[in-house]
Amino acid sequence: MRMDIVTLFPGMVEPVVSASILGRARARGLVDIRVVNLRDYAEGRHRVTDDYQFGGGGGMVLKPEPLFAAVEALRTPAARVVLTDPRGRRFTQQVAAELARESHVILLAGRYEGVDERVTAGLADDVLSIGDYVLTGGELPALVVADAVTRLLPGALGAEGAAERDSFASGLLEPPQYTRPEEFRGARVPDVLLSGDHARIARWRRAQALWLTWKRRPDLLAQAELDAGDRRWIERFERGETPSSDAAP
Repeated sequence: MRMDIVTLFPGMVEPVVSASILGRARARGLVDIRVVNLRDYAEGRHRVTDDYQFGGGGGMVLKPEPLFAAVEALRTPAARVVLTDPRGRRFTQQVAAELARESHVILLAGRYEGVDERVTAGLADDVLSIGDYVLTGGELPALVVADAVTRLLPGALGAEGAAERDSFASGLLEPPQYTRPEEFRGARVPDVLLSGDHARIARWRRAQALWLTWKRRPDLLAQAELDAGDRRWIERFERGETPSSDAAP
């Protein structure tokens, strides 16, 4: 997979895509991430990329010419152009999986007050927001998208099936996780996780995932894949019960 990140601040982006899972996946050729300086596609001696808004209003707006020029230089027949913008559709695990099936994604990192609307309407195939808040620029959202998509590529995480066990992959939050020591400042690892009983552990983890999702993100349950046992647990939560160590529904 090829991924181009078009930005006015490549120095913010390159260190991140060179490190950790992104860096390893890049080094192994699982993903070809290219950091593109938008200013390279601006015209004139000063390489101007932004200007004042027509009609007045505070803040500068990215001009259409350099963004169109960059995409036209980078585009391949299979490219999907994605603009990061707080007005876009919400970026979710499902959208990450959708993008992971693409062979080429061009991520445009917005800046300042935004981008010229002709970029949104005439250049971007998709507009994505990572949440209901405003950031200084689109570099961080572009990196979030790049990270979430890369970890879904075969081999990127090393352990087979690791991505499928992540939060949101099944529609639920992940259950609690523990490591050594077995006791820390009076708090012990749940006995079930030390039992060696894999069926019992699986039941516990499923119940805990349901409990955390019901408590923290109940909105996710409407789209989650739930069986009859899961629904019985939710009914118990609604009656004020909590998961037991055995977690049998």
